[in-house]
Amino acid sequence: MANSVDIASSYGLWAIGGTIALLALFWLLRGRVRIEQGWGGFNIDRFGRFERFVHWLLAVSFVVLALASPSVQYQVADLDYSQTLPGRLLGEEVFAQVVGIGWFLYNWVSLLFLGSLLLAFLLWVRHSLPHWRDAVWLLKGGGLIVPGVHPPAHKFNAGQKLLFWFVIVGGAWLSVFPGPPILTLVLICAVIVHIYLRTVGIQGAASAMISGEVDANWARQHHSLWAEQEIRRIEEDAEPDPGRTDAARVH
Repeated sequence: MANSVDIASSYGLWAIGGTIALLALFWLLRGRVRIEQGWGGFNIDRFGRFERFVHWLLAVSFVVLALASPSVQYQVADLDYSQTLPGRLLGEEVFAQVVGIGWFLYNWVSLLFLGSLLLAFLLWVRHSLPHWRDAVWLLKGGGLIVPGVHPPAHKFNAGQKLLFWFVIVGGAWLSVFPGPPILTLVLICAVIVHIYLRTVGIQGAASAMISGEVDANWARQHHSLWAEQEIRRIEEDAEPDPGRTDAARVH
């Protein structure tokens, strides 16, 4: 009879595969969410270097923990590896080595993950507090379902806020405890959706965490309230100062 960890692993594969299948279906039905007004011609600073560093540190350490977590589950359950599905596929000795490596990575990377979680919390908690506009954003599907529908949002929309709190709370728990498996699984599926939306799903979104800049029209479409403030600031900084010009002429 299959043990509970084997069953959880099997369901995990189905859940991850199902998430990818749903995203593929969404792609076929909706296609890529494009910048409807076209490229704006200039960019807006969205995330600084340190913010991007924290994001990628969090992302890489999470991936390592996600890969190591199943091995930890097998060790915590104190199973006879020869009776597990991976043990039968890889061989008991090889699988024991895999579990040992997974446990080692989990112990060390969890500290790195906790540190990056703390930094992420300090950096972005002020942008992730609930707002009444979040309900409107959710009711309108975040502007991702129907073309031409763009609910206003500040720097973080409701979807990003939900992911933020889920990663902070769930990630903190998983970095201390290797279970429950279902929490790890749900968090992995949520991150898969996030990766899809921020790469191929939404045109122009990937640059936010690569160069730190986003196109002005992208910002207007997806984060209009934040974009208005940033564009107004850019325009004010670009306005010439008559007094400074006159002084320059005197010299």
